[in-house]
Amino acid sequence: MIALARFQVAGYVRSLRVLHPLIVIALVVCLVLLNGPSGPDADKLGVATFGDVAAFMFPVWAWAARALLDTQPDEQQALSATAVGRTSATMWAGILAAYGVNLCLGVVALLVPLFQAIAVGSPGQAVLTGLALSPLVAAPATLLGAWTSRAVIPAPGASLLALLGGAAGLVLLGLGRLSWLSIPMIDWLRIAHDSPRELVSGFPAIALHLTIWTTVVGTLYMTTPRLRH
Repeated sequence: MIALARFQVAGYVRSLRVLHPLIVIALVVCLVLLNGPSGPDADKLGVATFGDVAAFMFPVWAWAARALLDTQPDEQQALSATAVGRTSATMWAGILAAYGVNLCLGVVALLVPLFQAIAVGSPGQAVLTGLALSPLVAAPATLLGAWTSRAVIPAPGASLLALLGGAAGLVLLGLGRLSWLSIPMIDWLRIAHDSPRELVSGFPAIALHLTIWTTVVGTLYMTTPRLRH
């Protein structure tokens, strides 16, 4: 499975599709993040940026995961499944590859906010908590990308609309009474902007929510029969 994941990542990089999210991240870093926090609340703003980055990166991670999973032609995917002997192994390899790429993209997006938070003297525990948020958010984003990949939605146009609609729908769902069904984006943005102390104290609940959501949605993805075709 590790070999298959590395093979998919290599194909994604060689196809240059990896440049698409990198360009978007570079533009946001240059146009927005390089300005940096300032003023009397600079240490607070430095921590709040980690919540903003996680929210911004969610659709980017989903987009990157979908692109990676769609890089391989169907014939090559069938050959990989035949060689391994288990379709589930290729599915796990794809998710692992997409999540690994998303973690790398997250590192690129977080480098500038990390140095800025250290420079303005943001509390160390809050900085580490902000950094820990991104890997947790990247997991459900990867699954959203997987659910909108060619294995589930063959039509490219419908797949892209499903990706955009899914990302927007999760945000809107988080605003109402059914917010427990969505990812807690509104919650982590709120506590990140309240104060570093609020981010640290509220992080366990956010982490538990993201973990449960990822587990349930990931299990459904792996057990849906049509994904085995």
